[in-house]
Amino acid sequence: MKKKDSTKVFWYLIAMGFVILFILMLLSSILNVGDRLRAIHPYLEYGFYVVAALLVYFLIVRPINIIVFSPSFSVETTLDERTRKNYLVYKKVAKRLIALDTFPPEEEKKLIAAMGSSILLREALNDTFNQYIKKEMNAVIKRNAKTVMISTAISQNGRLDFFTVVAVNLKMIKELVVMCGFRPSYKNLSKLTLNVFTTALIAEGLENMNINDILPTSTVNALGEVPFIKPLVSSVAQGMSNALLTLRIGIVTRKYLFSDAKEITKEEIRRTALLEAAGMLPVVVGDAFMMLPKRIASLFKKPEEKVKPQTKVTQSA
Repeated sequence: MKKKDSTKVFWYLIAMGFVILFILMLLSSILNVGDRLRAIHPYLEYGFYVVAALLVYFLIVRPINIIVFSPSFSVETTLDERTRKNYLVYKKVAKRLIALDTFPPEEEKKLIAAMGSSILLREALNDTFNQYIKKEMNAVIKRNAKTVMISTAISQNGRLDFFTVVAVNLKMIKELVVMCGFRPSYKNLSKLTLNVFTTALIAEGLENMNINDILPTSTVNALGEVPFIKPLVSSVAQGMSNALLTLRIGIVTRKYLFSDAKEITKEEIRRTALLEAAGMLPVVVGDAFMMLPKRIASLFKKPEEKVKPQTKVTQSA
């Protein structure tokens, strides 16, 4: 028992340390930009601080508030021995999922019908998760990974990539928590904090990545002869790496929220999450490549004018 408590305290302290470090980095970047704007005009600096405060609230503080103050649900409870405590947890989770109204009515009826039995309710929750909720969560994970890929591929600033990855990953975790109606335990949230911060640091470091380190020399020489291709390939590689890490964080969050078969050990969760993320990556990359040209083209498109419906005037005889 003491060992478990000490492990929890360790993860809490690690998470708090990374949060403090992130706040210091964020304040440093904001103040640095503010100092540069002050040279242009003081009011421009004040305006930037107001915009920065609003962005920090909506992109960082609000998602964290929603995640932390959601009710907790431990992944192990769905696999423990049948007890009255677990039965009450099943009922609480089922009622919360029904209240969210995020899946078809027939699934809601199945959960309501199984409320009288712990075994039936457990099976109904697993069926609902595997048949519907898991697909919806995977769609959220892929969408946010695609956002990270496009944003970090276009951006050529490592510190901007860092904050983008943090904001998008927090948004993704918030969406998954809201979708389920509950959050992982504080210990698992601490682990997720470490994952998000590490991923953001990797995103910042990838800006200095040398394409010669990942491609053969002959390929690099061939790309160098084509204008703009070499930096484009480097940017796409950065975006793909960040998307893979974001996919992994999303899948780990999903596994912390729900039991995926019998994957309750951290080794299994870590291994299967990376394999599943690698399987999702081609779909995310394909969607990103299809969406990027449309986004660029829409910037140069003229807005369509709305045609007002003509009213017919009837003449009386």
